[in-house]
Amino acid sequence: MFNKVLIANRGEIALRILRACRELDIPTVAVYSKADRDLKHVRLADESVCIGPNASSDSYLNVPAIIAAMEVTDAVAVHPGYGFLAENADFAERVQKSGFVFIGPDADVIRLMGDKVSAIEAMKKAGVPTVPGSGGPLPGDPETCIEIARRIGFPVIIKAAAGGGGRGMRVVHTEASLWNSIQVTKSEAKAAFGDDTVYMEKFLQNPRHVEVQIISDGQGNTVHLFDRDCSLQRRHQKVLEEAPAPGIPEEVRQEVYQSCVHACNEIGYRGAGTFEFLYEDGRFYFIEMNTRIQVEHPVSEMITGVDLIKEQIRVCSGAKLSLKQEDITIKGHAIECRINAEDPKTFMPSPGLVESYHAPGGLGVRMDSHLYSGYRVPPYYDSMIAKVITHAETRREALRRMEGALDELVITGIKTNTPLQKELVRDEAFIEGGVNIHYLEKKLGL
Repeated sequence: MFNKVLIANRGEIALRILRACRELDIPTVAVYSKADRDLKHVRLADESVCIGPNASSDSYLNVPAIIAAMEVTDAVAVHPGYGFLAENADFAERVQKSGFVFIGPDADVIRLMGDKVSAIEAMKKAGVPTVPGSGGPLPGDPETCIEIARRIGFPVIIKAAAGGGGRGMRVVHTEASLWNSIQVTKSEAKAAFGDDTVYMEKFLQNPRHVEVQIISDGQGNTVHLFDRDCSLQRRHQKVLEEAPAPGIPEEVRQEVYQSCVHACNEIGYRGAGTFEFLYEDGRFYFIEMNTRIQVEHPVSEMITGVDLIKEQIRVCSGAKLSLKQEDITIKGHAIECRINAEDPKTFMPSPGLVESYHAPGGLGVRMDSHLYSGYRVPPYYDSMIAKVITHAETRREALRRMEGALDELVITGIKTNTPLQKELVRDEAFIEGGVNIHYLEKKLGL
């Protein structure tokens, strides 16, 4: 096991990692920006190092500063959490070349899965179901692109190979607008990601977003922790998640689970990871793999009893997976609501002083948050400040429990999206289960 772990992140995920390290009896180092000196995990860590000013580019994305912090504190490994550097292959490589351990996959695996074109090819070879598409980067010939689109069938979607988070995408409905859409997407991709490679896929019109959680030790041992439904999204950003996904036939689930496990063993994957799919008309279509722990990992933990962060740390320290597939079963249902510091009507960020904070409690209620009364939410980073998770024997019970938890939650001094979450867990269509990825935006009139 590691002698000391540096946590290269902030907020609730940094606190979550610190707690897992404590249970494993691993000393921790917190790195922070000047704006984050009062974060809870900074106060609780065994050591802390300021790595820069407020802007993330000068602090949490400052690779030399993070490496230097590891050197001066004698940390042997770094946990990147999610966001920032978690899926940055160059960072993982720099960490490894500096003699430290990156708690995640090897850099070459991150590169393979970070490029959408190479990821799709790798998944096809491993037998993971994929969306009909161009099968590689689009050529610079308009006629050939039109032929590809005709073969796939309109509507199609043009995607940046290096894209993510909903950026670098454009839906095309007609041949007449295809070539111009490709050129615009290439320009946007070049500006945003430094890579203008784009590819084409069939655009599924009313899919759900369903993902499969895995953990692998890189030694040929992989298990899945079933699936999650993350279809309630606004501008490609998840708002509410649940596990397991409702209303999917068991034989369809098992087939996709096994393909994900096989793919991990084929590419030599190590750590926690998530296969993201679009699900429509009883079929799964791979869209990408997130080579890190995800925001919504608690719902998988709640239905399986597996601590994903602890298991992730163990396997990245060189230990074999402590779990066997037959040991992991679904127990009940879990819901997660993301609480953001934002106006619930305009979605504008709402940083500022948290005057009072009270977390909900009771059986089957979990609160992942770094908030406390008197904490000041800075304006420089992502607006997510908490996650409320509920677990119960049935989906309906978990939703009722979430209603109570959201009613108990108190955060004053700033605006939050709690009113929206209360509305969603009482929404009749959502309660019935199986809403698609467009449902929330249509509900909000966006």
